[in-house]
Amino acid sequence: MSELFLVRHAQASYGESDYDRLSELGHQQSRWLGEYFEYRKLRFDRVICGEMVRHGETLDNISAAMGKVIPNPAVHTQWNEFDFEALINAYLCKFPDQKPAENAPPEAFSCLLTNTLQAWADDVLARDIPESFAEFEQRVGAALSLATEQTERGGKVLVVSSGGPISMALKMVLMAPPGSMIRMNMQTRNSSYSRLFFNHESIHLAGFNHTPHLDHPGRGHALTYY
Repeated sequence: MSELFLVRHAQASYGESDYDRLSELGHQQSRWLGEYFEYRKLRFDRVICGEMVRHGETLDNISAAMGKVIPNPAVHTQWNEFDFEALINAYLCKFPDQKPAENAPPEAFSCLLTNTLQAWADDVLARDIPESFAEFEQRVGAALSLATEQTERGGKVLVVSSGGPISMALKMVLMAPPGSMIRMNMQTRNSSYSRLFFNHESIHLAGFNHTPHLDHPGRGHALTYY
């Protein structure tokens, strides 16, 4: 069997004007993940990365910590995150009373995002959103197929992406309902990896949301979700 590692990007710059770049902690998280991969002597035969800045920065840090033994990545836009800002705006246009107060805690945003994703999955948002839930599922399905094609038996594939595409890919592998994608998306940690085994006939999940590189004294603060 071959192996597929789906890595969520490290902590992005939540609350800043440009979310699509790693925070200082995010750079550290991804370096720690690379150090863990190197400690485990993992060697990847193929590497795929979304085109977002936070994806590339996460992969750069992993590669540097591993001593640059990672092959040149293929950049696939299918692994980009869905446009959560557009979805939230569409949701609030339909349900304006759901808008959190300006000084609301992060938990209020999490609740808003959960409700937005459920409305997206239920196909009740406006038709001018960038992509429907079904279109997103088709996009990720194509990305997952590309990631598992042309891999020799026993090969290892690394994908660096975001929580949305990763949770959608796992939903498809598990043949689970849409709600499972939403729940996995909301609990996927920054710089975590999910591990799958596959061959030409099948693909199955071996582990979800692993963060062994953060399981150290003094790193509890590094368990983040944004």
